[in-house]
Order: sequence, then C-alpha cells, then structure tokens
Amino acid sequence: MTDYGHDLILGTFITPQNQRPQEVVGLARLAERAGLDLVTFMDHPYNPAFLDTWTLMSYVAAQTERVHLSGYVLNLPSRHPAYLAKAAASLDLLSGGRVELGLGPGDYHVAHEIEAMGGPRRTRSESVRAFGEAIEIIRGIWDTSAPGRLHHAGDHYEIPGAIRGPQPAHPISIWVPAEGLVMRRLVGRTADGWITGAAWMRDLERELAEGNRIIDEAATAAGRDPRRIRRIFDFHGTFGTAGPGVARGRPEDWVEQLLPLAIEHGMSVFILIGDDPHAIERWGTEVAPALRDAVSRERQGSLLPT
Repeated sequence: MTDYGHDLILGTFITPQNQRPQEVVGLARLAERAGLDLVTFMDHPYNPAFLDTWTLMSYVAAQTERVHLSGYVLNLPSRHPAYLAKAAASLDLLSGGRVELGLGPGDYHVAHEIEAMGGPRRTRSESVRAFGEAIEIIRGIWDTSAPGRLHHAGDHYEIPGAIRGPQPAHPISIWVPAEGLVMRRLVGRTADGWITGAAWMRDLERELAEGNRIIDEAATAAGRDPRRIRRIFDFHGTFGTAGPGVARGRPEDWVEQLLPLAIEHGMSVFILIGDDPHAIERWGTEVAPALRDAVSRERQGSLLPT
C-alpha cells in the first residue's frame, strides 16, 4: 500500500481542435464552474487540426479565474527549454500562479513530423538525455536566487550565459510521462510528478506498483524524498453500465473504482480524458467531492489506533 499523502487534484484532458475553437474554451470554463482544479490540453504542434497549445493555454487563462492549466504534455523538441521556461513563468505570473508544466521528450514515432517543422530528430536514448538537460535548464532559468547567469554545456543544448528569470508566481511542477525504466528513473531523480494511465498498462495494479518502486528508489538514490513526487493518472470514464474506461457506472461506482488508485497506489492527480460536457460536469460536481471525502475518510481511518 502506497499513499504519499497529497491532496487530490482533479481535472480534464481536452482536445485542442481548431474547427470550433470556442467550444474548447467553453469546456475549460465548464471544468472550472464544475469545481475541478486542472484543465490540460494535448500538444501535437505538427497536427494542423489542433490549435497551438501554448497559445490556447494563454487564452484560456484570461477566460478563467481559478483553474490550473497545463499542456499534457508539451512536446519538448518543438520548444527550446530556455524560452519555454520564460513562457511558463510569464503565464504563471499573469494568471496568478495557475500554470503547471506537463512535459514530454517527444514521441519517437512522429520524429519525422517534428523534424519536418524544423525540430531536431533524435533517437530514443538521445531524447532522454536531451530531456534531462532541458529540465536542468528550465529550473536554472526559474532560479533567480542563484548567482550569475545560467551556463549549460550539454550534448543537446548550449546555454552560454542566459540571464535568469522571471521567477514564477508559484513553484511550477514539472510532470513527466514515463513508461520505461530509464524515464521512470529520470522522474525519480528530477521531476515533480509521474504521468501514467490505464491505457498505457496491461496489468494496472502490478505496473503501478512497479513504476512507484522504480521512481521511489531513484528518488532516494538522488537524495530526494519520494513523497515529493506526485503520481498523475489519466483515464476514460463512462456514466453508464457500458463503455470504455477505468471508471464506469454511477458516480458512487466511479468513487469505488478510483479510490484504491489513490490509497493503494498513491495517485493524487486524476485527469478525465474526453470532450463530453455532461461527463465533465458530473465528474466535477458529483464524483470529485465524493472522491475527496472518501480519500479523507480512508486516511483518517488509517491513523486510528488498532
């Protein structure tokens, strides 16, 4: 049993389609009205059917007041880490501390599309190494308390002396998807959160436990407290007896199905995938408060003397 004790963050994953862009914005505003904490958007810069995710996040930030925003996940090869760090800090300042940074090394299967838009074409191992460098650069730009300019001489990025800043309005979290051993170890060493989900796994409970073990060991070896690292879980859900997804049935059924992921596997960020406004509203107004209460009760019960 692994419960890292984080407060729950509940959110949505919305397709940034550009055929009806105001519908995308409307879903984000609906998520906020429904009481959800987080709105995320996929990022495929090479897909002409999608809005640019960073532009969309900036627009949505101006249309909302409370909800946090993140790419899920931003495509690193399409964005230089130093400029991405400044953009993230700027939007965080403008939005009052509502930006998180879901960031990925780029899908190897679309490397040709990234290259076609002027980005670098990297092998899997090169992508991982470049990703580690990028996190170091991003954090270095944000760290305005460090002396002097930021210097970085790596295999993939060269920063000969960047002026640091601006500092974000709040500590922006860097959340990273990681399926394999090398990326999970990187999460443990450097990231603030591990992104995973049911669609990535054949044996959910076994693979969640294994992923947590790898990340915790890597964090400990790097001198970090594993409890600092959030576990982010994305899922499909259906309000009915039939349909795909980890969660299905009535709202109380969703709570019963998601609760073990929080209490037994440490998931603390739950992101519902899909653009159905009715599902988003029920997720926020009916499931979310009940799930929070259930997690609180389980945690209080575990503290009672036996």
